[in-house]
Formats: sequence, structure tokens, C-alpha cells
Amino acid sequence: MTELDRRSFLKTGAAVTGGAVVAGGPFAGFLAAPAVAGVGRDRQNALRPVQDLRDGVERLQLPEGFSYRSFQPSSRSRPIVLDDGAKLPGRHDGMAAFSGRSAHTVTLVRNHEENGSATNGAAVGSGTPVYDTAALGGTSTVHVTYEGEVLDSFMSLAGTQMNCSGGRMPWDSWITCEETVNGYDVGDDFTRVPPPVNGVPQPDPGPLTYRTNARLTRTHGHIFEVPAAGPATGRPIRSAGRFAHEAVAFDPRGGALYLTEDNFAFPSGFYRYDPPADPMAVGELRDGGTLWMLKVKGVDRADLARSQPNGTVYDVEWVQISQPDVDYGAPLNGVPLATNDQAIVHVSQQGRNQGAAGFSRLEGAVYDHGWVFWTSTQGGGAPETGASDSARGWGNGHGQVWGLDIKAQQLHMLYESPGPEVLDFPDNVTTSARGTLILCEDGSNFNYIRGLTRKGHLFDIAKNNLPPQPPPPAPSVPDQNDEFAGSTFSPGGRTLFVNIQDSLGMSFAIWGPWGRIDV
Repeated sequence: MTELDRRSFLKTGAAVTGGAVVAGGPFAGFLAAPAVAGVGRDRQNALRPVQDLRDGVERLQLPEGFSYRSFQPSSRSRPIVLDDGAKLPGRHDGMAAFSGRSAHTVTLVRNHEENGSATNGAAVGSGTPVYDTAALGGTSTVHVTYEGEVLDSFMSLAGTQMNCSGGRMPWDSWITCEETVNGYDVGDDFTRVPPPVNGVPQPDPGPLTYRTNARLTRTHGHIFEVPAAGPATGRPIRSAGRFAHEAVAFDPRGGALYLTEDNFAFPSGFYRYDPPADPMAVGELRDGGTLWMLKVKGVDRADLARSQPNGTVYDVEWVQISQPDVDYGAPLNGVPLATNDQAIVHVSQQGRNQGAAGFSRLEGAVYDHGWVFWTSTQGGGAPETGASDSARGWGNGHGQVWGLDIKAQQLHMLYESPGPEVLDFPDNVTTSARGTLILCEDGSNFNYIRGLTRKGHLFDIAKNNLPPQPPPPAPSVPDQNDEFAGSTFSPGGRTLFVNIQDSLGMSFAIWGPWGRIDV
């Protein structure tokens, strides 16, 4: 097939165990539209290199009529200094946009997915709340114009780890998620072992390297609230679980938070957190609620990471997680009481023991009109056969898009990528005013921002035009990564803000004739 045909390809097939294929729901076009050449051709936007208004460098490819400006390129090895004196971490990731302090301005709260530790390594500015003095991640708050001109910025949370994605809350807060279970109480994770060089295993660098847990003073793997108007409290919401959190979506009708898990080496779960008080009424997210994990009715431990037809629907229920948080205590004679692999499945295994479903690496999530949509980065391939997969990640496909009809309590497998040339490892996701899903890729080649319409058309919005960057010398940041992340529209939808999480992370403001490309 041609590239246009592949982008229009809508996979169909027979029912699978525990689910049925139906034609209906917000993405009914996936099953109703014929898979013929030319479907969606008017939406296959011709991308072209566009100069960055900041300095003239062609960092992005965009459709005709679009412009952009990048801002705040920073990394731990080449940091910029914010207005509060903090050195801005790199690895810009999840992000949310709020109304600014004046007309034509926007407040952004942005994650920094920094792993590792250092003595007093937290990116602290004047007034920054600090959770763990040795942890390198956190969130920054940036006030910008619609065209990406920075007005001022500060660190709004420091001392957290692997702040990956999160979720915008309607009471004007950002929930940031730690995608790790590192802590003073558990052994180092698999990223602490140097990668092979030309297939040759490298020696363990020892306990005092950049990535060690030995310097950490607290447990990690939690979610934190960061108000748009000011800094966070720095207190984790422990009852929402200690696991490899990725993203959060809030249902304003039911008052629950829906959480994704990106457990790289093991099956991931999809969760619901019922807070003890309605956040819309009290103006904040409170600890002390109840955590649940999704289960397919009538099917124990359903394998939802494997390939299945678009339009497959499952009736679901929820199993309660009785022990969402754990602290294993101080190491004994310098040896942690739990391995990282034990800690990272502490929550999900409780659900799996009750029959909860397993997915492949769940990533971004967004709420829209009674539905929660999320992505599965490596979903859609052949079933995994091993106990874990630390080498390649759990899942053998190139990505799935899922949707939960909250009222009907039905899970829909909406779209499965037929190959990397169509959609390659979807990650962060947001939605436009007309309901198009905006998907950020985290693939191995040049990554795209894709649009997925409610009629099943997949199309291009932007391409990362930066040449691959070599990783900086160790022990700086772990690996070069050029994924798109943190897509979020300004209030009113004029500007799409997004990040590129490279060794030198940076943010972008993109604007143009969105209606022309079905966004």
C-alpha cells in the first residue's frame, strides 16, 4: 500500500475472547468507513520545514500556514536559570495549559522526567517545595504569550523523580506522576545497569553512580498536585498508589481520577482513584481515598496487550487495591529489603491476583464528554511469553488507543497501529475542541504528532525535524530521546503547546489554521 493508503487503513476482524466487535460509540467511523485508497486524503497534510521564530533553525515540519516558536531549551548539563534562581532540569515531558494572568497569556505547568540522584541535587529555587533533596525531577511553571514568548518562570515542585505525564484538573491544578518506584528502600532499577556496547555486557558501575537509589531520602512512585497559581505542597497522594504512574484523567461527573501505569517490563494496569472528598467542591485532591484496578467481566487476567480488532468492546468492573502504598524501610546493612522488580509490581499484582486486566505500557490519558481515552505504547502485537521483558518492554506491537465509556462501563479498543510507518509508539495524548485526539509519538525514528479524528482518519500535524543528537557524556542524562510530549492546547484552542524530550529538552508554541486540518 502507499503511505496514504496505510494511513487510511482501518483494521477489522472477528470477535476475540472476552470481547465483541461492535459498530458504535464516538469512533464508529473506525468500523463504518471503508478501507479504500483516498479515504482521508484531504487530511494527509503535506508537512514542510518551518523556521523557528526564536532563532531561524528548522526544528519542526508543519502544514502550510503554521508557525511556531521554541522556548527554554535546557538540560542538567546545559541548564538555563529561571527567575527564582533554580536551574531548569531537562527532559521536558507532560504539561498542561491554563488561563494566564493577563489577556493573551498562558500559564504552563510542565514535567521534567529526570531519573537519578545527586547529593542536594533537587532543582531548588526561592520558595520551591522539595520532596526529596537528592531527586532531580520536578515541575516548572512558565508564563508565556500565545506565541511562546516567555514572561517569567519558576520551579513549582522539586525533588521528585521521573515526572512523566499527568493530567489537567478542572479546578486549575496539574497532577504530576512519577514513573518509577525508586526510593531509599528498594534496589536500583534496570536502568542502573550500563547498556551493552556492541553486544558486550558492561560492568556494573557500583553503588555511587549518578543513577543509584542510595542517595534518595524518600520513596517514589507517587502523584503530586501542583496548582496553576502557585507552587505545590510537595505532599504525595499515597493512597493513589505507589507504582510506575504515567497519566491521570479526571471525570468531573463522577469525581474519580483514572490513572495509567507504564510498567516497562511487566503488564500494566488501568486504575481508578476515588478521593475522600469531591475535588470540585474542596478545590484540591486529597489523600485517603480508595484505589481500584480495571478487570474485564468474565475473564480473569485478560491479556489486552495483544493484537485484536478495532472496535472490540469489553464490559468491565473494578477490583480494590487493599495496600496501594508501601515503604520497605531502611536498608539492612546497606542492602535494600526489596528489589525494584518486587516493588514495581506491588500494586498491580494485588489486582492481578483478583483477575485484573493487563495492558502494554499505558501512557497518556485524557477525559472528554464522558469518556477517558488513553494510549498503549507497545500494544497490539503477539502475546508476551516471558515473565518479564526488561530488554524491549512489555508488548510486541506499535501502539493502541483505548477508550472507556464511563457511564456504560465498557472498554473500547479503538485503534491499533498496523505498523510503525502509520503510528509508532503513541505516548502523550490530548483532545481538540472538535474531539480529535492529538497523539505524540515516542518511536525510534523521527517522531510525529498525529491527529486521530472521530471518523477514524489518522493524519500528520508535525514532525520532529531535529537531527538525532548524540547522548552527552555519562553521568549526565541516561539516553538521547527525541519524543514529542506534553501536548496541550491553550484555553480557546489557539495555540498547541508541546515539548520535545531530547537530551536538551525544549518547549514549543504552534499556531495556525487548525480548522483546515480537522483539529
